[in-house]
Amino acid sequence: MRILIQRVKRASVTIDEKIKSMINSGLLILVGIEESDGDEDIDWLVKKCVNLRIFDDEQGVMNKSILESGGDVLAVSQFTLMASTKKGNRPSYIRAAKPDISIPLYEAFCSKMESALNKPIMTGVFGADMQVELVNDGPVTIFMDSKNKE
Repeated sequence: MRILIQRVKRASVTIDEKIKSMINSGLLILVGIEESDGDEDIDWLVKKCVNLRIFDDEQGVMNKSILESGGDVLAVSQFTLMASTKKGNRPSYIRAAKPDISIPLYEAFCSKMESALNKPIMTGVFGADMQVELVNDGPVTIFMDSKNKE
């Protein structure tokens, strides 16, 4: 499972020219899922997301987590995070899980994020043509891969 976390001042998902979800200060998390992903991947990434100290403390140092800052979370499924660009110029998405596997895992990720934060999170719509808008704060953008924990 791969995620791209962006600390945002605000973010939204629009589908068919209607805003589906919107957050203010917090995290936009793009979620890519492959066939071999499971609960262990979700648990590791959720724990990292909620405890990642990327929000400013009173001295302006990135020392607070989303739990401590009280920010919001918007999680959006994004199969293109599983792209392979090794050969040629057209990315291959063969590693991306099919919907029968990825939908339940994406929903489990969102559910576990809500439990860890003890509040609802916003989401996109799996498989929809979404327009994601954001104001990246910092900018702070962090990539994590549960298969390559560095």
